Amino acid sequence: MPLSVFIFPLILIFLLIYSKKQKVNAYSAFLKGAKTSLNLTVDIFPFLIAIFVAVNLFRVSGLAEILGNLLAPVFEFLGIPPELSNLVLIRPFSGSASLAITEEIYDKFGADSYISRCASTIMGSSETVFYIATIYFSQTKAKKLLYAIPVSLFCTILGAIISCFLCKII
Repeated sequence: MPLSVFIFPLILIFLLIYSKKQKVNAYSAFLKGAKTSLNLTVDIFPFLIAIFVAVNLFRVSGLAEILGNLLAPVFEFLGIPPELSNLVLIRPFSGSASLAITEEIYDKFGADSYISRCASTIMGSSETVFYIATIYFSQTKAKKLLYAIPVSLFCTILGAIISCFLCKII
């Protein structure tokens, strides 16, 4: 049996022993955390709905495809295959939509192709910038996104460029 099967139970046992040693009621602390998370879920729900609707409209309207085709030469110049332009555009918005695009790439090009390896590496080296920003900034007092979003998007593009470069040389 692999060691990974025991990790969660060991962590749970450690936390129970640690809470007993610190004289903390683990059950009431758990309930307090669960209650807080429910309140958080209710607070961020409108923001999540807004980002999900925006992503679906962006993709279903065909704007993502049009923008992807327009930016494909720029991405190709940067070393990103033009077939991945939709993935690079959608990835900052939605993890599930970018996963669907990645699956389409696997089906079309095969899982071991250069383009599929690039897509996998892009998926692993980037994050859903707007989704994370929506959740984070909906719960903080910081509302100035002047630098956070542009820097995150720059890092996402840089990650895609480096991903494709590494896939090409490896």
